[in-house]
Formats: sequence, structure tokens, C-alpha cells
Amino acid sequence: MTHQQESGRAIARDGAALHYTLHGKGRLGLPRIVLVHSLGMSEAVWEGVVERLVPQACVLTYDCRGHGLSAKPPGPYRLEQFANDLNDLLTHVGWSSAYVAGASLGGSVALQCAILYPGRVQGLGLIDTTAWYGPEAKERWEWRAREAEEKGLPSLIEFQLSRWFSDEFRQKNPEAVARCRAIFLANDVASFAASCRMLGDFDLRARLAGIRCPTVIVVGEEDYATPPEMARVLESGIAGAILKIIPKARHLTFVEHPAVIAELLSQLVQMS
Repeated sequence: MTHQQESGRAIARDGAALHYTLHGKGRLGLPRIVLVHSLGMSEAVWEGVVERLVPQACVLTYDCRGHGLSAKPPGPYRLEQFANDLNDLLTHVGWSSAYVAGASLGGSVALQCAILYPGRVQGLGLIDTTAWYGPEAKERWEWRAREAEEKGLPSLIEFQLSRWFSDEFRQKNPEAVARCRAIFLANDVASFAASCRMLGDFDLRARLAGIRCPTVIVVGEEDYATPPEMARVLESGIAGAILKIIPKARHLTFVEHPAVIAELLSQLVQMS
């Protein structure tokens, strides 16, 4: 990246250290956008989106607790805890409010943050995410946690790659696929399992009606992890929300289609 950036560590209220990067630091008067990554990933996966946003915004990326270069305290984890982390990080960098966009796990964190700290969130970007993983969520996420604990993260990688990216993208972009694979395999197993169990436990559907900020929702047409039906629940639950479905895309649309995601986030800023 050629833009100005600054990395640092913020300390959350429970003492956990959060690694973050400010992109476009020091440019006054620009919109402020936070990007929250998906399960098993890190802030690095936002590179393509950040490059497109930085000419017109200051962007904050970070590693959620249990991920990347951030602290990996023992579980159990709670979604409220991840939202508290984001609130504490905003305080640390001196941002009173921001547009908050998250993918998958990160989208659920963004939702929870908008519910707990509505004054912080100027607008919501909900990417390949959901307010609830369904009636079998607890059992399915428990299975994934146990697979990681008992067989290791490599046992999950082929399952993940086919869900993350379309067949065509995997064939044409082996370097991007390899990078996401490496980030996933570098995870701490205990933290990954705790994050899985957290995703099996939360349900924010009843709180959607209380969200009042501008909201854009995007999902891949072939997303098997958080399918379009889940995105439509978000759209119908949040007043004024706009939904875009990306044809032939799967779960990591922000890697496969960064220009589309950046454009939607630019639209979100303009909606305010």
C-alpha cells in the first residue's frame, strides 16, 4: 500500500490488547470507516477494499480478540465483548463515531455495536453476515469447534475454501486464496473454537428494529455460510436498509469483489 498508515495497540476494558492499523491517518474532514474481519481471518484481508477507500476516507482495520496479532485470552467469548472491544478501540484512536462495516463474524460484531453503542455508529455495512445462524446454529458451530480442537485447523481448510470463493476465483487467483489459507491456518485453535461457539450462541433478530442508522447489506449469490435468505432477514428487520446480492460470489466477497464492496461503503457514507 502507498497510503500513509500507522499501526498500534489498544487495550480493551478487560486488559486484552487489540492490534490495529489506521489508514490515511491525519487527513482532516474525511469520513471515518471501520472494517471488521471475518472468522479466522485478520485485518490483512481488507487490503483491496482499503486501497479503494483511502482516497476518500480514513479507514481503521484491526484484529478481533483471538485473531491475528491481537490478544488471545481464554474463552468463552461473547459477541457483546467483541462490540465492547470495538467501542474501546474507537475511544483509543479518538474517533467519537464512524461508519462500521463487518464481514461474517465482523458483521455480527458491527450489528452488536450498533445496538449497544448507537451513538458510535453513523452507518452500518453488513457483508456476508447474519443476525442469527438458525435453529441448528449451536450444534453446527460446536461441530466446527470440536473439529478444530480434535483434528486441527488443516482438517477444515478444504471445507472453508469452497465456501469462501467461487470456483472461478480460486482458479484465477491462487495467490489471494493461498494468503487467506495461510491466515486461517495461523490461528490459535482455542481462540478459534471459542469464536465458533460464540457464533452458535447469539441471536440479534429481536434487536434489528431498534437500529436507526443508514445500512447497506451485501451477500454473495452463492454464499452457503450466510445465504441471501439471512441477508433478507436483515433487510426486512432494519428500516431503510439496502440489499445488494453479488452474482456468482460466495462468502468472502470483500476479497473476491473489493471494488463492489468499496463502492457500497461509499454509498453508505453518502446516505447520511
